[in-house]
Amino acid sequence: MKIAVAGLGYVGLSNAILLARQNEVTAIDITPERVQAVNEGRSPIVDAECSEYLASGTQRLRATLDPDEAYRDAEVVIIATPTNYDAETHAFDTSSIEAVIDTVVRVNPTAVMVIKSTVPVGYTKALTERLGCDRILFSPEFLREGKALYDNLHPSRIVVGEVSARGAKVAGLLKAAALKDDVEVLLTDATEAEAIKLFANTYLAMRVAFFNELDTIAMAGGLDAREVIEGLAMDPQVGNHYNNPSFGYGGYCLPKDSKQLLANFASVPQELMGAIVDANDARKQFLADTIAARIPRKVGVYRLVMKQGSDNFRESAVQDIMRRLSAKGVEMIVYEPSWAGETFAGQPVERDLSRFRDTADLILANRLTPDLACVEDKVFTRDLFGAN
Repeated sequence: MKIAVAGLGYVGLSNAILLARQNEVTAIDITPERVQAVNEGRSPIVDAECSEYLASGTQRLRATLDPDEAYRDAEVVIIATPTNYDAETHAFDTSSIEAVIDTVVRVNPTAVMVIKSTVPVGYTKALTERLGCDRILFSPEFLREGKALYDNLHPSRIVVGEVSARGAKVAGLLKAAALKDDVEVLLTDATEAEAIKLFANTYLAMRVAFFNELDTIAMAGGLDAREVIEGLAMDPQVGNHYNNPSFGYGGYCLPKDSKQLLANFASVPQELMGAIVDANDARKQFLADTIAARIPRKVGVYRLVMKQGSDNFRESAVQDIMRRLSAKGVEMIVYEPSWAGETFAGQPVERDLSRFRDTADLILANRLTPDLACVEDKVFTRDLFGAN
């Protein structure tokens, strides 16, 4: 089958490589560097499995900047373009999705379009009615940054927002390309599929916020947070996963998805969902206050990324802590080798690790790495278990 994929970010690239295991795939992006990288067998994102598969040269995958070339002969178009949350409108910006759909309808009016970008609840149904187009489906993604292709090859589940033979066919495409054999498949209406995505990420945000708040209480009360968490994790109903304290949840998905869920159901009486967002803010404020109370001469910020093995630092929690420290007049220096600028958020950037370690007298590290072993006495972290 000929498939087109719009967008070469985490979602788009991982889906393109996944589907190219069994299909002929043309990916399209607006960034020439990303297109060139894919065509040269290099991954434009930090993802070990993506790099390995592209370097192998065995994929039936090519990339282009030309929408006509990408969409003209495609039976299925996967849409994986960015939908950033707009704080002013309290909604995702879905303009990139609609631009792709307009082009596909013009170039190839029979293609089935599958939205993989995260959207508001009710979006697909409303868009279908507004455009008078019955070829638009929604299928949520459940991926981790830096592990996007792995999670597509070994999916926890496949959800497609259409209860029909066509929905089953789309699910079958994704399932057939996976390496995992016993993948659960769920066909739902589009609106329920959209809600599954937002509720799933809000639940993960809640779990992060819970263990972070536990850690805050432990720090304030002189408790050993690690021992408390280990005791909780022995209960199989809690489980020993996703329980390592951090500077706060962040990254591309959890902040925007939890806020979109709140916006979608703002008129419904609820307390928990809003408390998750508030708890995350309280965590970052507590840590900023704790750091400032040490009266450091210069705070070093070790990496802006949210997770190890990722190059994405959009909405990273440490940036919020930086803003709060800056408001308190705390001087900082940032070590982020992937940032090309001389400053970040008004703070100088140092790309020489040795100079960075020598310059800072207190180093913030969301996650510990061997890079900091020689200055462990300077490091402020809440990484208790050495895991993302």
